[in-house]
Amino acid sequence: MASVNGSLRPASFLLVGIPGLEALQHWIAIPLCFMYIVALLGNCVVLFVIRTDPSLHEPMYLFLAMLAVTDLVLCTSTVPNMLGIFWLGSGEIEFHACLAQMFFIHSSSLVETGILVAMALDRYVAICHPLRYTAILKITTVAKMALLVSVRGLVVIAPFPLLLRRLPFCQARLIPHSYCEHMAVLKLACADTTLNTSYGVVVTMLVVGMDGMSIALSYVMILRAVFRLPSAQARIKALSTCTSHVCVILLFYVPGLFSFLAHRFGQSIPQAVHILLANLYLLLPPMLNPIVYSVKTKQIRTRVSRVFHVRHPSRHKAVAAGTFIQLPHSPGGF
Repeated sequence: MASVNGSLRPASFLLVGIPGLEALQHWIAIPLCFMYIVALLGNCVVLFVIRTDPSLHEPMYLFLAMLAVTDLVLCTSTVPNMLGIFWLGSGEIEFHACLAQMFFIHSSSLVETGILVAMALDRYVAICHPLRYTAILKITTVAKMALLVSVRGLVVIAPFPLLLRRLPFCQARLIPHSYCEHMAVLKLACADTTLNTSYGVVVTMLVVGMDGMSIALSYVMILRAVFRLPSAQARIKALSTCTSHVCVILLFYVPGLFSFLAHRFGQSIPQAVHILLANLYLLLPPMLNPIVYSVKTKQIRTRVSRVFHVRHPSRHKAVAAGTFIQLPHSPGGF
């Protein structure tokens, strides 16, 4: 235990993993590892497709690329360390490394909410003002929005580790969690934590709450515009462009809201259940976001299929032979 500026600070914390399920952690790590690999592959493929296809250098896909980068940071800042705890029992984490991990987790989450707002704005402009889409959402405008979202996430979350750093922790260093989550670390402090708790509530209510309200308002206006369209086919087509974004919003906000409420008001929820859901909150969106966009967005789906498309050798021979031998026509026209 080190004393800095008169306050007690542990040299390191000890992450328990999932309290109550220590004997099963090595089995729980298997699906978590699989989800992490899928998240890495899926988001890297999306980034590769968007990077290499000039036709996808549009606001919608640039926001999607930024979402993929944020998801990679979010899961990579926690999962490797988490797997080390579950498989190797290496739960010790240095004090400043714990604060750094906390900063990356929460700043990435806040950046992601900002990206979802930007994507909602993109869909609003595309559906409500289609003729002015390129004039409103220029590449320079998208770059400014991306910078604003990133800076906001970093600046708003920076006080969390700074406020924790000033607190004494006495003899407490055992964190009943699988990563350095703000509230889990804060509960170890042996001093008044009102300021830390209040700042966390303010950030959640104002920043995240305002983001949620902005997304909701965007979709209210989108729905108004859609239901004014003359034909049912046009309404379905307009709504289909929003389905992937709505799925991603639900994947992010529902587990996050549950985790926030469980920390503050869910004392009756078993701790193991809470920690498991907190782990899934960091893995489900990064894993499913690229899958949702690949399935629901035709342009992404087409480009991804081209990346993994391998022509059959026999077909190559048939096509080559077709220059000399006329192949019979099938009833289906092929």
